[in-house]
Amino acid sequence: MTASRETAGSVPAEPAWVRRPASLARAVTAELVERIVRGVHPPGTSLPPEPALCEAFSVSRTVVREAVKILQEKGLVQVRQGSGTMVTPPAMWDMLDELVLSATIAEDESLAILDDLVVTRRVLESDMANVAARLAGPDTIERLRALVDQMDGLVDDPVTYAESDRAFHDTIMRASDNRIARGVVRSLEGQVVNTARYLGRTERALCVASNLGHRRIYERIAAHDPEGAAEAMFQHITEAWIVRRSGTADPVRLRR
Repeated sequence: MTASRETAGSVPAEPAWVRRPASLARAVTAELVERIVRGVHPPGTSLPPEPALCEAFSVSRTVVREAVKILQEKGLVQVRQGSGTMVTPPAMWDMLDELVLSATIAEDESLAILDDLVVTRRVLESDMANVAARLAGPDTIERLRALVDQMDGLVDDPVTYAESDRAFHDTIMRASDNRIARGVVRSLEGQVVNTARYLGRTERALCVASNLGHRRIYERIAAHDPEGAAEAMFQHITEAWIVRRSGTADPVRLRR
C-alpha cells in the first residue's frame, strides 16, 4: 500500500491498492498504524469518524470496526464513549507488534528505536550466555566451535556469514534453556534482520571483527566462565551494533 502524506486530523485518502486485499480489516489496520506512527493522527486526537473511514477506504462499517478493534489490541487507540476513537501516547503502543515496530523503525531517522532493540537484545543474550557457560555440554561447545571456525571462512560472503552468525547466537540461547528470553530475541530480530537500517555496513573487515567477538564468547563458554561469557556477549553486541550503524550510536543509550 502506498499512503499519501496528509495533515494531522485529516481524513485519510483512499490507499492505492493495486488489487483489493484478501483481508480488508488487516489492510486498513496496517494503513492506520502507519498514519498514527507518522503523526498524521497524533496522540490525544481522535481518528476520523466511522463513516469517513468507510468512505475513505471503500469498506463497510464491519471492516472499520474490526480494524479499530485490532488497533486497540496493539495499544494504539482507545475507544471512549462520547469522545470517539482516541490515539494513545507512544508509551502505550505494543512495540513487540510487527506492524507497530516496523512502522516506528521506518519513521525513526535517529535509529533510537533500533538502539533500544539492541540494548534489549544485549541484556537478554548476556544473561543467556552466562547461563549457557554453566549448562553447556560437550555437544553444544563443539557446535559453537564449529560455527566460529565456519564463519572464519565466510567473511567474504556476508549473507551466508549472517546465517551462521544467527545460528551461533541461537545455539547459546538454546543452551540457556530460557524459552521466554529466546522467544523475545527471536521475535525482535525476526522483524528487523533483513532491514537495511539494522544490517548496516557488512564489508569483510567487519565480519572479521565480528567473528573475533564470537570466538571470545565461545572460549568463555567452553571454559565454563559465566561472568566472562556474559561480558564477552555484552561487548560483542555493543561493538557490532556501533560499527554497523557507522559509529553513530548514542553512547548514553548503549551504556544502559
